[in-house]
Amino acid sequence: MMLRLAVVVLSMGRMAAAQENPAAKITANHAVTEADGTVRMQRVVPLPQSLSPEAKAWLSRPMATDANVPQTIEQRRSGLEISQARHRDELLKMFPVTVKDSTVAGVPVREVMPTTLKHKDRVLICLHGGGFNADSGSYTESIPVAGLTGVRVVSVLYRLAPEHPFPAGVDDVVAVYKELLKTYKPSNIGIFGSSAGAGLTLQAAVKMKQLKMPMPAALGPFSAPASMADGGDSRSLYNTDGLRGYVPLPEGILDAEYVTTTNPNDPVLSPINADLHNMPPTLFITSERDLLLSATSSLSRAFVRAGNQSQLIVFEGLPHCFWNNNTLPESREAWGYMANFFDLELGASGGQRKNSAAH
Repeated sequence: MMLRLAVVVLSMGRMAAAQENPAAKITANHAVTEADGTVRMQRVVPLPQSLSPEAKAWLSRPMATDANVPQTIEQRRSGLEISQARHRDELLKMFPVTVKDSTVAGVPVREVMPTTLKHKDRVLICLHGGGFNADSGSYTESIPVAGLTGVRVVSVLYRLAPEHPFPAGVDDVVAVYKELLKTYKPSNIGIFGSSAGAGLTLQAAVKMKQLKMPMPAALGPFSAPASMADGGDSRSLYNTDGLRGYVPLPEGILDAEYVTTTNPNDPVLSPINADLHNMPPTLFITSERDLLLSATSSLSRAFVRAGNQSQLIVFEGLPHCFWNNNTLPESREAWGYMANFFDLELGASGGQRKNSAAH
């Protein structure tokens, strides 16, 4: 009996140890700066009280582990496909649009058409996120914007790495844009995307400028990578779920399977290095716990330095591309900024823009 009791007590002790939260021991802020500038630190970060109840609940949901859980490319694509289908069905209940698969210039696309087409002479090109190797937003990024603007959205299913590295995706976007120019004036075309799609938005714009093509009326890079050689401070602090989860040490080039043998400082691949003069009006959106916060804000500054019309909106306390969560009031706010921006810029001349801004 005594032996059995000892085993039970020992087992209970192990269970208690296993259930103990090591983070509970972190009660103060602490940081050490090393000779090369590396900072090793611990932080206690309360949840901002300004967030909506929905956002607080979302960011407070339990997380099983902070460990890295590698996925094959097939697993990643399959998981995102299931997630996208679920969000598509939810969004179609929120916005009066139809979605159908099609092609433009031989490139597969998803046509998102508002039930009430407010502007038949306008079109928006959506470039989905997904790390250049999967589709994490061809529905979630296009449906809200189409529904709110009443404008046709062409969501481009560009070729993906590792099978098709840079510049395949850029070439696909340029081909679609060229084809749409046969029907639409450049002043009535906008291009936008989130994450990898935001990067591709800027990469395509730089390529169009190099090709001396007529530029679109507006760009919407929402949480954008600036350089494949440097992710900035926020890449060391956050992952796609903000402060939650595994954050790898930033080393080497970013998105290596997309970059492959291209110089990561190439001005098309890394738009922060490009000649950004005479770019279209651009709306940047990011958030304080976005792994691309540094890159997005640096790009916005670069656009301002180049004399462009650039606006940067930063949401408090939310993670990377939070607007793909359609349950958040903050997402609806972000969609509104996107739609209002394109409503203002498409079809407007420079003088009209200035007058609109003045009023």
